[in-house]
Amino acid sequence: MVSLVWLCFLAAILHPSSSSISTTKQTYIVQINHHQKPTSFPTYHHWYSHHLQSLTSATPDALLYSYTTAYNGYAAYLDPQQAQSLLESDSVLGVYPDTLYQLHTTRTPHFLGIDDDLPLSSGRKLSHATNDVIIGVLDTGVWPELKSFDDSGMPAVPTRWHGECEKYKDFKATSCNKKLIGARTFYKGFSMAAATTTTTTTRGRERFSPRDHDGHGTHTSTTVAGAQVSNASLFGYANGTARGMAAHARVATYKVCWKLGCLGSDILAAMDKAISDGVDVLSISIGVGSKPYYQDSIAIGAFKAMQMGVFVSCSAGNWGPTKATVANAAPWIMTVGAGTLDRDFPAYVDLGSGKRVTGVSLYSGKGMGDRPVELVYQSRNARAWNNNTRNLCLTDSLEPDLVRGKVVLCDRGVNTRVEKGLVVKQAGGIGMILANTAASGDELFAESHLLPAVAVGKTAGDEIREYLKSDAKPVAVLKFGGTVLGVKPSPVVAAFSSRGPNKVTPEILKPDVIGPGLNILAGWPDSIGPTRLEIDTRKTQFNIISGTSMSCPHIAGVAALLKAAHPEWSPSAIKSALITTAYTIDNSNSALRDVAGGELSTPWAHGAGHVVAHEAMSPGLVYDISTKEYIALVCSLGYTMKQMAAIANVTSCTKRFRDPGQLNYPSFSVVFGNSRVVRYTRRLTNVGAARSVYKVVVDAPEVLKLL
Repeated sequence: MVSLVWLCFLAAILHPSSSSISTTKQTYIVQINHHQKPTSFPTYHHWYSHHLQSLTSATPDALLYSYTTAYNGYAAYLDPQQAQSLLESDSVLGVYPDTLYQLHTTRTPHFLGIDDDLPLSSGRKLSHATNDVIIGVLDTGVWPELKSFDDSGMPAVPTRWHGECEKYKDFKATSCNKKLIGARTFYKGFSMAAATTTTTTTRGRERFSPRDHDGHGTHTSTTVAGAQVSNASLFGYANGTARGMAAHARVATYKVCWKLGCLGSDILAAMDKAISDGVDVLSISIGVGSKPYYQDSIAIGAFKAMQMGVFVSCSAGNWGPTKATVANAAPWIMTVGAGTLDRDFPAYVDLGSGKRVTGVSLYSGKGMGDRPVELVYQSRNARAWNNNTRNLCLTDSLEPDLVRGKVVLCDRGVNTRVEKGLVVKQAGGIGMILANTAASGDELFAESHLLPAVAVGKTAGDEIREYLKSDAKPVAVLKFGGTVLGVKPSPVVAAFSSRGPNKVTPEILKPDVIGPGLNILAGWPDSIGPTRLEIDTRKTQFNIISGTSMSCPHIAGVAALLKAAHPEWSPSAIKSALITTAYTIDNSNSALRDVAGGELSTPWAHGAGHVVAHEAMSPGLVYDISTKEYIALVCSLGYTMKQMAAIANVTSCTKRFRDPGQLNYPSFSVVFGNSRVVRYTRRLTNVGAARSVYKVVVDAPEVLKLL
């Protein structure tokens, strides 16, 4: 939940007032025609610095980043007139305002079918081959002291690695080892954005080191490649052996996200550096709403990564179930939605009527016992915003005299779920039932509340509300069921997972796949309570959180395993293997369902289906895509030559597709207006046994006629 102060701050950055447009400075990303670099300059950085100062009145410190790998150009802190001056130069291909991106926030290796002991054709075990794979994670940093980054038994770092463990007051060079082999931080774009406002709630509280003071980055980096840790749990929940998907791979972290969010200039700088450092896989659980690829820092950086053989996995976003909300939808990116595990954390509300309502919870403190406690709802308080928000348990909205010693029913909305529990606790309540409304349906997030609390879906919430109306003295008891495995059906598509169609290129199906993203256990800084609330002083090295931010590193880790098993495969071949072997049948032998509405899921929700690692190891056939084919796709999008150059660094188009659907992609998304005939071709490459024979079977919707 973004506070009101932050909303005002974002508005000041994204929508400057008309009276300040002519003078307000901000960060711009400037694309340069690098072919025009004079030989008199020893490096591109020297040329960029001279270029900026010669065409504008900018001071030398206005140059924030020089991009040389993922992009040709630089980021600079300019006013609009200076940006316009650059745009008028023949050597400048484009000038784009910086963009604000946001984070998309044990059991899973087994659920994904990962087997480290799998023998490879080279004679090595998969676990040994994975030692050679390096995974870069762009996020909020890392907490290096965790057992998940233990490097015991790991061989020396690959000599091709050119990364660095940056030193800061709270982050020593010795924080890195043979497991966590690099840690960098990128904050110049954020720092300039924060400087454009008068608020003091941004830069002063940030520490510009690779250390993670949020938790999100530590969670994603240990999900993708955390070392094996026995007896891992969140206060007893999800107990077992925790490990990342590619537990034997190396990790390098690139801190690009701050309290404000993640700035495109910082993201592009991190991708630029990660590629030159030598990563094999990038995991990026960050995104922004749909925009043209030439304005999307992640899409631009990912194109160069693809050219250099780096696989890029990105989160699809948490704006579901609304249609056409999928983020990171460029065809050269693996776009990952979220599904559930076959694990649950049940909790129960026993009502005075004798009815039991089932929900979820990660509460681990002292329970309420078996004695029924009075249940209250919508306490009156004159300080509440209005009569329609008293049910939301906002700060200062509960009268202590009315809730003290009672269980309070709170509706979701406005403030965070854990904040509602804190509000109830501070008002003297001894328990909380957190009920979904129509906006959130029956999807449940298990959380480690500060008081006994059970989250229930809309249907269950309606039942409790009806009970409150029918009983003059309503009572309830909250009980907690621990961890349950083997839940059916699973997986189920998470309601929050962003949906297609892809607004930029609807001919390319997005998301590509889904992976585990709901209630995921992974590493956590022990300086941050599991709720992230300042009052939460509990310490844990593992936390359970949800989002496509969690599903993205799962798939990045599986991609790292494929890279280890098949080092000759291109990023497109790895993507194809993951897509074509994904499944759409759950563990009850039924078609995948969608939490949103409980109906059957569709490809716009689950893409090709749920990833399964051991099947992807041997896909038989792959749909490979060359850089030239991706360039032909870019040339088919109706962009100007300068806009195309921003993505693919092209100066001309020698080939175009009739439409983007002609790309040799491992799925089809055909756009129909009226009745029309569409002809697509696909080229398959055999990566299975020699002289294999394959049979084509087409299962098409009834509304289509195949010719």
